[in-house]
Amino acid sequence: MAMAATTACAAYYQDVVSWQQRWRMNITLLRPSSLSLFYFPSSTTTKKLTCRRCTDANSGVFSVTPPSKADFDYLGQSTKGDLNLINLGIGETERRLDGRGPIEDVARMEAQEAEHLLNHLGIPDPFSSRYSPRGIFCTRTLNLRSITAIGYDMDYTLMHYNVAAWEGRAYDYCMDNLKTMGFPVDGLSFDPELVIRGLVIDKEKGNLVKADRFGYVKRAMHGTTMLSTQTLSEMYGRELVDLRKESRWEFLNTLFSVSEAVAYMQLVDRLDEGAIAADLGPLDYKGLYKAVGKALFRAHVEGQLKSEIMSKPELFVEPDPELPLALLDQKEAGKKLLLITNSDYHYTEKMMQHSFNRFLPNDMSWRDLFDIVIVSARKPEFFQMAHPMYEVVTGEGLMRPCFKADSGGVYSGGSAQMVEKSLGIQGDEILYVGDHIYTDVSQSKVHLRWRTALICRELEEEYSALVHSRGHRTTLIELINQKELVGDLFNQLRLALQRRSKGRPAQTVAATHMDDKELNESIQKLLIVMQRLDNKIGPMMESDGELFNKRWGFLSRAGLWDKSHLMRQIEKYADIYTSRVSNFLHYTPFMYFRAQEQTLAHDSYSFHHPNRGDADSEDEE
Repeated sequence: MAMAATTACAAYYQDVVSWQQRWRMNITLLRPSSLSLFYFPSSTTTKKLTCRRCTDANSGVFSVTPPSKADFDYLGQSTKGDLNLINLGIGETERRLDGRGPIEDVARMEAQEAEHLLNHLGIPDPFSSRYSPRGIFCTRTLNLRSITAIGYDMDYTLMHYNVAAWEGRAYDYCMDNLKTMGFPVDGLSFDPELVIRGLVIDKEKGNLVKADRFGYVKRAMHGTTMLSTQTLSEMYGRELVDLRKESRWEFLNTLFSVSEAVAYMQLVDRLDEGAIAADLGPLDYKGLYKAVGKALFRAHVEGQLKSEIMSKPELFVEPDPELPLALLDQKEAGKKLLLITNSDYHYTEKMMQHSFNRFLPNDMSWRDLFDIVIVSARKPEFFQMAHPMYEVVTGEGLMRPCFKADSGGVYSGGSAQMVEKSLGIQGDEILYVGDHIYTDVSQSKVHLRWRTALICRELEEEYSALVHSRGHRTTLIELINQKELVGDLFNQLRLALQRRSKGRPAQTVAATHMDDKELNESIQKLLIVMQRLDNKIGPMMESDGELFNKRWGFLSRAGLWDKSHLMRQIEKYADIYTSRVSNFLHYTPFMYFRAQEQTLAHDSYSFHHPNRGDADSEDEE
């Protein structure tokens, strides 16, 4: 019935799918401001993609909830942007649904029919995107329909750099500057496997550490040498990683941190070896970190690195042809798109041209996607305080002071408050998307209550590594459960032995009068079993996560079950997180992201415990 009503339009939607495929192949297209879609099969003929039946049937049927009439749903999300039926109770469609049983059954049937229709049209199943390395994962419920504006960072967000190439060159320039300063850097080379995002530099001890969500150090490396569990316990057993103590701890928030961390850890080895000349001053680990940071800062400020990248962007940027279509979908859904980057005007213009223009239809430019572009934003201060704003008025980058951002303009500096004022919106009406957990995500949420999305490209590799580690982790968990079961039994027998040795009765009369030899043999056997289980569990625990990184394991985990400090930061500040911006293409601009259930330690026990009604019924039987 519903299927029959929609099949009449199947050919129309098939044309739309075909149009999208042609769009991606850079066939000439036209996207007018109206909702009608056109494509040109040839230079002499045109075909309009319309469906008279749909047009007539839908005329005056739907409305979109405006901000003035928005309410809040049962999950506390704004209903702004929701699609509604204008006149309930009069439609033929509604009459068809009546009398088909409980709504949950109707919903199940309609979902199946809609899924069949999508399959017929060749549109991917929306559920397949969720369970994939390119899924968008939700930590706090977010109704994308209620978002008025979406702001984007540029570097490692709208464009992804080849880490080995970009950070490798940053490392090279840093080392050249350090050599000029007198540091012994000969023989050192960039090793991207030495460091992953989310680690923390201990500037007092010259260590790189991985902490869990509570701040306990789980793995550590001094220089380029991993520390043993014993050394780890002795060094960090009484203290936690506290990122508020910036004089000691440096959190690796972004992939831009990789080159600096690699250089620092390698030079810690040289400092320990006594290879650093005395005329550089009495350097400790903290002073060494400052020297490395200064050398890398010079590489960025002097402009040699960015000049090289601008001259040959194809060597450093990994293109993503799907990204422009994802942003076009958002823009055509009524979202105002913003680009807010710390990069300067000339670098932004060059790199965005390279990354976007070749994938856009006709003569469309990357500038046509964005309502407001802000360069040299000086984040995180952009979110924290007011700075003067300048409008870029020429292609050469000449600027003039201004006090408001107008649609279509390019600006330098300013503040987030000025953006809100210019757009007439604020707070949770804006979603900001970036790769830096502090500069982009944390500060926009803490100071402005913007909704936030974190881009973390490594998620794709970690997701795949977790899938391939499933067998290993399943075996490991079974062994640990066996150890727990044996251990619980062992502990009861040990307690019985302890009580008897003190002249006290054991837990039961039978245990009190149990033969000493039998009790001791049972304890001995269980003890040997536990020791052998430990011998098997230990190496498996150590190797868990090696498919992602042999030194540090998984990005999001610290140990088998616990979350890493990075994952705790993501959960705290990012409403959603994903590997790349183009993943939005598979979710539509109308997606309602719902946070998953958060399990507690006692949930598994209460789940397996029979309720009173079940117990009563069993007793009655």
